[in-house]
Amino acid sequence: MEVVSHSSTTILHRFGYKDSRFSTASSLLPQSCTYRGLNPHCFPHKRAVLRNSTNSAQSRYSCVPRKDDGVSWNYFKPKEELNRTYSNNKICNQNRLSRYIVVRSELAETGYPDASYPLSEHKLSSKVRGICFYVVTAFTAIFLFLLMLVVHPFVLLFDRYRRKAQYFIAKIWATLTVTPFIKIKYEGLENLPPPDIPAVYVSNHQSFLDIYTLLTLGRSFKFISKTSIFLYPIIGWAMFLLGVIPLKRMDSRSQLDCLKRCMDLTKKGASVFFFPEGTRSKDGKLGSFKKGAFSVAAKTKVPVVPITLKGTGKIMPAGMEGILNLGSVEVVIHKPIEGSDPEELCNKARKTIADELNHQ
Repeated sequence: MEVVSHSSTTILHRFGYKDSRFSTASSLLPQSCTYRGLNPHCFPHKRAVLRNSTNSAQSRYSCVPRKDDGVSWNYFKPKEELNRTYSNNKICNQNRLSRYIVVRSELAETGYPDASYPLSEHKLSSKVRGICFYVVTAFTAIFLFLLMLVVHPFVLLFDRYRRKAQYFIAKIWATLTVTPFIKIKYEGLENLPPPDIPAVYVSNHQSFLDIYTLLTLGRSFKFISKTSIFLYPIIGWAMFLLGVIPLKRMDSRSQLDCLKRCMDLTKKGASVFFFPEGTRSKDGKLGSFKKGAFSVAAKTKVPVVPITLKGTGKIMPAGMEGILNLGSVEVVIHKPIEGSDPEELCNKARKTIADELNHQ
């Protein structure tokens, strides 16, 4: 951008400025005006060009006329606030939108690198499949819940703690729900303890589908669920009949009561199930494990059975329970771990699950 014109040079010579630097339009002058903040060679008739220039906007300086000894010249004064131009606003908004799309899509695709589409662009087929999934599970649950009510008095009389009959009905419900939509592959079924031997089962947690998948194993382990879920019609009532253990997450007293109840159940021959991460992973990565499950196992001298779930996070991502993508689920049952040190049990179980997830 030329700042000094031929007429400007004539004026300089007229006031005694003989320096050859000002004989032509120099590239040094805009730099001086822009960055040094004070230059007597910036003239009013070029002021509008400087004020609207990119360099002037970026450096937050403006050209201000000033008189000294009868000579009109300009100096540069920093602006306290410089309004963005329309183009800068547009570029900023585009950058903000692109970051929003990438971040939100990473949540939708559980953190995989190829996730780069907005949440609103999910395929219609996935949404329709999700609706069909809930229609099937609700229709099935109504009839099987009635069956649970019928057998519940006998369960309380003869099998109060394990509740095998109720869990057998729950297995039928989960199998009828997921079979039309998802293919489940099992590995390491021989590592499951016999049904009459209590154990503490632990698994990674990626999706709402994890519960359905685990119920298809046919083991009568007691899940731990937040208390608000028990208020849901049919599903919450069925959880009550199954003997699911309620938990208030932010209540330390509730957490202690939950652990005590788990220890009582294992001592009486029942198994319990924990998600040691505490909540579903939103990026597909394995979170840190809480030690509550392993304290129960160490104090009651029962084995810890690690289970790795693969694929549930991509089929129904956390926070997006309304869709159901195509895919398959793999359930890997690892060999039981025994010990009396909760810290050691925790580290071994997490390493086992993490190593399996890294192989997918």
